[in-house]
Amino acid sequence: MTNTEISPVSETHPTPPRRALVVGATGIVGQAVARRLVEDGCQTYGLSRSGTTAHPDVHPVQADLSDPDGLAAALAGQTFDLVAITAWTRMDTEAENIRVNGGAVRNLLAALSPGGAVRHVALMTGLKHYLGPFEAYGKGEVPDTPFREEEERLPYPNFYYAQEDELFAAAERDGFTWSVHRSHTVLGYATGNAMNMMATLCAYASLCRDQGLPFVFPGSETQWNSLTDVTDAGLLAEQMTWAARTPAGQDQAFNTANGDVFRWRWLWPQVAAWFDLDWEGWSDGPRPLEVAMDGMEAAWRDLATRHDLAEPDLTRVASWWHTDADLGRDIEVVTDMNKSRAAGFTATRDTRASFFDYAQQYRDARVIP
Repeated sequence: MTNTEISPVSETHPTPPRRALVVGATGIVGQAVARRLVEDGCQTYGLSRSGTTAHPDVHPVQADLSDPDGLAAALAGQTFDLVAITAWTRMDTEAENIRVNGGAVRNLLAALSPGGAVRHVALMTGLKHYLGPFEAYGKGEVPDTPFREEEERLPYPNFYYAQEDELFAAAERDGFTWSVHRSHTVLGYATGNAMNMMATLCAYASLCRDQGLPFVFPGSETQWNSLTDVTDAGLLAEQMTWAARTPAGQDQAFNTANGDVFRWRWLWPQVAAWFDLDWEGWSDGPRPLEVAMDGMEAAWRDLATRHDLAEPDLTRVASWWHTDADLGRDIEVVTDMNKSRAAGFTATRDTRASFFDYAQQYRDARVIP
């Protein structure tokens, strides 16, 4: 399977999916996709290990992606217009990432294989497709920015490539269409997730305010000064459901970003002002959150008690390592959205508005004070 060039087209099949399965339904993207499908009138099922969902109109499906027999039993007799795969598990090495996450896609699609149970599968990956896996992140030659979908794969083992290959093989076997959605850092609402810059920065700002600390930019000079972009979870959900119903969106890989660009030196003071904080920008070198926030678990529990917060466990709100990795990169990271636009997907998001909308959601849900 290859990512071919496509011509501008109109959306010829605007009917949303009637039955859909969201894999990873409790995650940042999974919640957004499930909510979008429910709003479109779709009968929506959410698969997770816990068997819970964040939306009352999403039907829970409890299964473990590492358990082929359990998946087969949980999904027996089910058919779906759309299967949206938004889940992954972080392992200690890329070899383990490939084994576990490539295997998860293979197990899921094998469980859905009998009887042609699927019409379209949308797989969420990310910009490590262009930047390399954790073990070789940003090393060697990487493509020029903005990243474009036609770039060749990097010469490193990468679990995104393994997931794509499992998807392509299953599509060839079972005859469904597919789409791959390569997002940048996702802004959205969820707790208990391994990669959540939005909740992490909200928790960091809340602790700074409570402890009387300045809101210090933790990353590199490059990230402070360079243009960058991010992905609103709602936009990613919109692109995934668009691809499922639109011929030009099928059997293609697409970048997924908000459509605007910004510099952290512009946004950081505005975030500080929203939380009523003094701030410091880049100075001399990175000041990682993993160092600055080390040992803050007790302070967060105390903060949660005083403000009656919903989550007293700081590790379920903040993922310091992930935000440090994103903001500490010493390379420019910007994506090209022309392929998606040419195919007819023209939705955008205002990143500043997205940031503060989600910050307010965390506050309204009493995740932060």
